[in-house]
Amino acid sequence: MTKLSSKINPKIDQGGVDSTAIGSKFPSWLRNLLIIMLLAVILYPLFWMILTSFKPTQEIIESSSPWPKDWTFENFTSGWTFAGIGSFGTFFTNSLIVALLCVIGNVVTCTLAAYAFAKLSFRGSVALFALVVGILFLPKEVLLIPQYTIFSSLGWTNTFIPLVIPHFLALDSFFVFLSVQFLRGLPKELDEAAELDGCGPFRRLWHITIPLISPAIATTAIFTFIWTWNDFMSQLIYLNTPDKFTVSVALRFFLDASSDSDLGAMSAMSLISLLPLFVLFAIFQKRLVRGAAMSGLK
Repeated sequence: MTKLSSKINPKIDQGGVDSTAIGSKFPSWLRNLLIIMLLAVILYPLFWMILTSFKPTQEIIESSSPWPKDWTFENFTSGWTFAGIGSFGTFFTNSLIVALLCVIGNVVTCTLAAYAFAKLSFRGSVALFALVVGILFLPKEVLLIPQYTIFSSLGWTNTFIPLVIPHFLALDSFFVFLSVQFLRGLPKELDEAAELDGCGPFRRLWHITIPLISPAIATTAIFTFIWTWNDFMSQLIYLNTPDKFTVSVALRFFLDASSDSDLGAMSAMSLISLLPLFVLFAIFQKRLVRGAAMSGLK
């Protein structure tokens, strides 16, 4: 056995694939070059938007160069006051309110639903979980008309309620599924030991499970905030007056088909609207990656 093992090529892994051969076929410099080219394509629109936010409106129209000739901060002041329909600060505040409420709703209800599916035994749990996962395959557009009909009949249009209430009903199947996968990876012995000590389901959830699944909860919170902040279609349908507009809805009013569009102010306000997302990701990026990896998300 030792003689046979010594003759085996150490460069070949257990699957019979020569890792050095793969590396020689695809050298590192070429891989790095492709990554840089891909990043350039992805980041160019962001780069263009940043530079455009410092250009005068006339220069944006006349010049094809991305670099500003005359740097100006007027786009930020004119865009923030937003004389057309109101102050951009109002829209920013509305987006924060909606996003934070959706985060609270998803974190609470999706965690409770996932705990029930992963840790509690009840009749029909398998079929119900299959139904929850099946909702993931439904396009969001399919539900727009039925939801609007229901919320309109309840008198909830032009309020934040239609945007927030679904998140308090554990309707985001993706986050339920994500948390279930995380919970199923926890040792059963923890629950069994706590049950022997007299802990009920809610006490086990609060004192044992939640501290252990904090990465999954952080992932749910971050993704919910980002998706809600960037949502346009739902907010456009339900919000009708400027005092209720969010950032994503307000940005479209910089574009006017009947007159000159203020591309400079739109770029400046778009840049400001991205700041919360950049800050959020910069602070929680390690926890986000850890939560996604530990939940089995590919």
